[in-house]
Amino acid sequence: MASSSFPPLLPKIDAILVLDGEGNRLAGKYYGDFMKAASSPSPENGASPTDNSSADAAQSVEQLRASFERQLQSKIGGIAARADAAEVVTVLGKTAVFCGGSAAAQGGGAGAATDVRVVHIGPTGESELVLAHLVEGMYDALSQLMGGATDRNMILDNLELVFLLIDEHCDGGIILETDGHKLSSSVLLRDEQDSRMGDQGMEGQGGGQQQDQPARGGMGGD
Repeated sequence: MASSSFPPLLPKIDAILVLDGEGNRLAGKYYGDFMKAASSPSPENGASPTDNSSADAAQSVEQLRASFERQLQSKIGGIAARADAAEVVTVLGKTAVFCGGSAAAQGGGAGAATDVRVVHIGPTGESELVLAHLVEGMYDALSQLMGGATDRNMILDNLELVFLLIDEHCDGGIILETDGHKLSSSVLLRDEQDSRMGDQGMEGQGGGQQQDQPARGGMGGD
């Protein structure tokens, strides 16, 4: 049997977040029922339940998540976690492990908090060592994809790669791969395949236009 980079008894991840130094979510995904509204708003005055319920429910979920992320930031803000030594905090009964971040320098000059944090949220009682293994693997892959510059601007300029990384790392809360090198290689391969498909689509559209032009010219000459 081929060897695997997975640790034993992988947990179910509730969320993966990529946050900037101020705790703003740059990318991420929530899985399962974690941080979802308990119920949708009930219609009032005989209004159709489909009129505003979908928009209100989406807003409610986003507000719930934003509140959670603010509480998370209050715990991890100013803490720098090495790429190979994830830090652990508890937020609303959930275990949060993270890599990255940098302590803000006085005066906000060089060395100010610009390094993003990759955070994995696991259920209460989940092994901190296992969660640390997972987040360290993803952070390693992110660093490789960004050329070692895991700052806010670099992440925003390469969001497509970041979301591809999340999908290669985790699907529906189930971990697919944890090795940083394998993750970064898979992301680059998918990105290249997507680019080729896009180029082929553009070429097909261009070829169709070129074929149509002589036909239109011939019709105009009649």
